[in-house]
Amino acid sequence: MEFSRKATVLEAQGHHIIRLGVGEPDFGPPQAFVDALKATLDSPAKAYTNALGLEALREKIAGFYKRMHDLDVLASQIAVTSGASAALLLACAALVDEGDEVLIGDPSYPCNREFMQSMGANVKLIPTNPASNYQLSLEMVEKNWGENTKGILIATPSNPTGTSIEFAELKAICDFAKSKGGFRIIDEIYLNLADYDENGHPAKSILEHDDGAIVINSFSKFFGMTGYRLGWCIAPLELVPYIEKLSQNYYICASTPVQIAALECFSDAAIKECEGRREILLKRREFVLKRLEEIGLAVPVKPNGAFYVYIDVSSTGMNGMEFCEAALVKAHVSLTPGDDFGVSDTKKYVRLSYASSMEELEEGLNRLENWLNK
Repeated sequence: MEFSRKATVLEAQGHHIIRLGVGEPDFGPPQAFVDALKATLDSPAKAYTNALGLEALREKIAGFYKRMHDLDVLASQIAVTSGASAALLLACAALVDEGDEVLIGDPSYPCNREFMQSMGANVKLIPTNPASNYQLSLEMVEKNWGENTKGILIATPSNPTGTSIEFAELKAICDFAKSKGGFRIIDEIYLNLADYDENGHPAKSILEHDDGAIVINSFSKFFGMTGYRLGWCIAPLELVPYIEKLSQNYYICASTPVQIAALECFSDAAIKECEGRREILLKRREFVLKRLEEIGLAVPVKPNGAFYVYIDVSSTGMNGMEFCEAALVKAHVSLTPGDDFGVSDTKKYVRLSYASSMEELEEGLNRLENWLNK
């Protein structure tokens, strides 16, 4: 966000900044949602919904899991939240006590550990590496599980690396944590943008194997609705009343007009529109990886899920922060330094988001190449 702010300052000075730093899809919401949201403006003011969200929307989300993953999720397990951030906040507040240890991979989305720490958790960041796709492995979790470890938080596919855990490994990790009585929070916000397997099947939700896991998801990425702040969590039934009480006190409910309009996100036309974006993102990814190789910037692990590329810039003689500062000032390209995402060996990395248009990606990578050649 700091580099985004600096980019805005440069734009105000008349510079055209190529923004490849923030993970915001350029597609925007499906048209059916936009039309429905406009329609809400012509109706009377909307009252609060139930703290867990509109019943009709919870039913639609449950149907989405049946449609996309052939999973039977109960609407009563679902809490509609103000973005995935609120879903994670509720899960942390419900599960974490002062002094509890929670295991998270390094690198990872920084807010995940901040939410945990704000509830008093001692977050243990476990260094990952290219050999593990920058993801936790069962061996890592077993080695780091201690007497005071209460659970794990895993994002797959992951921000910042764009990589996923092999499903068999994720199952094994969750089985181990469950055997220790630990909670499993799985962030699946990018799941429906992940690559299909070799048989043409979509990426699997952990709920296929572990119905006791807490799943975090959102309308932000697959549906392109970042600024509308709508997400959900799926939790075991015994946890739902606590999540409901917490949401009542933290923010009452998610935006009512946005919830009403979001019902249209699950129409056949809207799903088809959003599904088509995966192919567009795949083409962008292939282009970005090819150009980075031509420029001479290393990508140790190719992404297969989230729309990010995790780049090792050590060959330039700069660390990630220096690279991002210079790229913004000299090439007018905004990126994100690896420092944001962890503490172990992250300083040599830079994250690039390919959620921007192909025109912006072409121009941005050309600018980086010209700057580095000089």
